[in-house]
Amino acid sequence: MKKLSTFLLGAYLLGSGLFISSCSQTSQHKSCSTCGEIGLPISEMTITQMLDGYHTHRFTVHQIVETYLTRINAMNKKGPHLNAIITVNPDALKIADSLDKILASGKEKGSLFGIPVVLKDNIDTHDKMATTAGSRALAGSHPLHDSWVAHKLRAAGAIILGKANLSEWANFRSSFSSSGWSGVGGQTRNPYILDRNPCGSSSGPGVAVSANLAMAGIGTETDGSIMCPSNANGLVGLKPTVGLISRSGIVPISFTQDTPGPMTRTVTDAAILLGALTGIDSTDSKTLASKGHAYHDYTQFLKKGGLKGKRIGLYTAPLGKDYKVDTLMYRAVRFLENHGATIVKINSILQPHVESSSFQVLLYEFKDGLNKYLKSLGPKAPIKNMKELIAFNKKDTVELKYFDQQLILEAEAKGDLNSPQYKKALATMLKGSRAQGIDRVMDKNHLDAIIGPTGGPAWKTDLVNGDHFMVGCSSVAAISGYPNITVPMGFIQGLPVGISLFGRAWSEPVLIQMAYDFEQGTHVRKAPQFLKTDLQ
Repeated sequence: MKKLSTFLLGAYLLGSGLFISSCSQTSQHKSCSTCGEIGLPISEMTITQMLDGYHTHRFTVHQIVETYLTRINAMNKKGPHLNAIITVNPDALKIADSLDKILASGKEKGSLFGIPVVLKDNIDTHDKMATTAGSRALAGSHPLHDSWVAHKLRAAGAIILGKANLSEWANFRSSFSSSGWSGVGGQTRNPYILDRNPCGSSSGPGVAVSANLAMAGIGTETDGSIMCPSNANGLVGLKPTVGLISRSGIVPISFTQDTPGPMTRTVTDAAILLGALTGIDSTDSKTLASKGHAYHDYTQFLKKGGLKGKRIGLYTAPLGKDYKVDTLMYRAVRFLENHGATIVKINSILQPHVESSSFQVLLYEFKDGLNKYLKSLGPKAPIKNMKELIAFNKKDTVELKYFDQQLILEAEAKGDLNSPQYKKALATMLKGSRAQGIDRVMDKNHLDAIIGPTGGPAWKTDLVNGDHFMVGCSSVAAISGYPNITVPMGFIQGLPVGISLFGRAWSEPVLIQMAYDFEQGTHVRKAPQFLKTDLQ
C-alpha cells in the first residue's frame, strides 16, 4: 500500500475509527499551515459530493480509492475488526488510474464515475476476485462472466472495490445461525456497538457502507436481507420489485423472491444507484415485466413535499413487542401527519398459509437454482451440485463448527419445479401476498404506501444460540416480490432503527419520493462510533 502523501492522516482512527480531519482548510483543497498536507475527509461523503470533487479537481479517483483501501486495511481485520470485507479488488488502483486518464481528457461519463462500490460476495465478478457466497466450498471459485449488476456498475463508471461478507448462502443454510457469519469471512461486527449483530444476510455491505469503507454497497434480498442489515447499520436500503434489476450471475435462493438492491447512507445515493442497475436482461425472464415500469434516473423523484396528501397504512402487527421501537414508530407517524399524510391502521396483510408456502417455494427453488448456478461455473467449478456441497460441509473443519446445514438438506430432498406440491405452494404464496394481500389492502384503503418498523435494535452476536429476531415487517414485501425501502428513524441506546415504506409492484418512484421527504425532514443518520460494548 502506497503512503497517502496527499491526505491528512493525522487524526485517522482516533478512538472511534473515523477519518476526521482537524484541518479547517481541507474543503478548499489548500495546504494546511498546521499539518502541511491536504485533507480529504471522506466520512459520510455522498455520491454527488464525490462527483463534484472529481469535476472540480479537488481530488483524483486514485486518491479516493487509496483512501478507502487504507480505511479497509485499518478497520476490517485490525482496529475495530469489522470483518465486513472478504477480499479487496487487487486491480482497484489500476482501474482508478485509468479513470483519472479519462477524467483528464474531459470525457468522463456515467452516473457512478469513479464511485467505489462493494458487492455482497454472492454477486459474480469476472475478475481476480472469487465469488464464494461465504462458503469454503466455493473458495477460489471464479465465475466465467460478470453478473448483470457488475456489468451495469462498470458501464456506469463505478469501481468494484471489493466483495463483502454475508451470512453464508445468504442465510439459507442452517436451522439457526448468527447473521453475518460465514465459513470464509467469519463473523461481521456491528460498527455502532461491536458486540452487537449487523443482521443479514447482506451484513458485509451494510457494515462497510455504514463505516465509510465504501461509498455504496449492493446487497441481495430474499426475505429481509437488505432491510435488516440496513436497519441495524443505520442505512437506507432499497429492495426493488423483483425483476427491476436482473439476478443473472447472483448465487440464488429463490427465482420468485430474490433481488439485488442498493445499500447507501442517503436516499439520493440509493436512487442514483438504482437507476444505473435497471434494464431488461434476456437471461432473467423476470426483467421482462419491468418494461414500461423502469427508469434510468430515479433522482427525478427526489422532491420535498412528497408526503403531502399521501394515504399511508400503518402496519400494526409488528408493534407491541418492544415499547422503545413503538415509541420511535409513533413519533415517525406524527411526523408524517404533520407533513400532510393521512395514516390508516392496517392490522393484517398476508393471507393464511402464505409464509409457510413461501418457505416451501424457497426449498424447491434453492435446489433448482443452486444446481444451475454451479453448472454455469463450468468444468473448473469446485463443487458440481448440492449433493457435493452437503458432502463438503460434512468433511470441513469449519463449516459445521457452529451451525448445521439443515435447510440445504431439506432442499436437496425436494423434487423438481414440476412437482405439484411446488406449484400449489407457489400459487398460494403469490395470490395470498399480492391480489389477496398488499393489493387488496391498498385498494380497500386507497393507500399510496404502507409503513412499519424495519426492525428493532441489534441484538448481541451469539454463536451458541444464534440470532434473536423480535420486530420486523420485511416479509410482506419480500414474499410478494414488491418494493420496500427503509430509512433511519431513530436510535435506541446508541443503536439505529429504521422505518420501512412498501407498496405495490413498480411503486419505487412514490416510495423514493416519500422516503426522501422523511429523510430530509428528520436527518436521523449518524456515523457509527465503534463502541466495544453498550455497557461501557
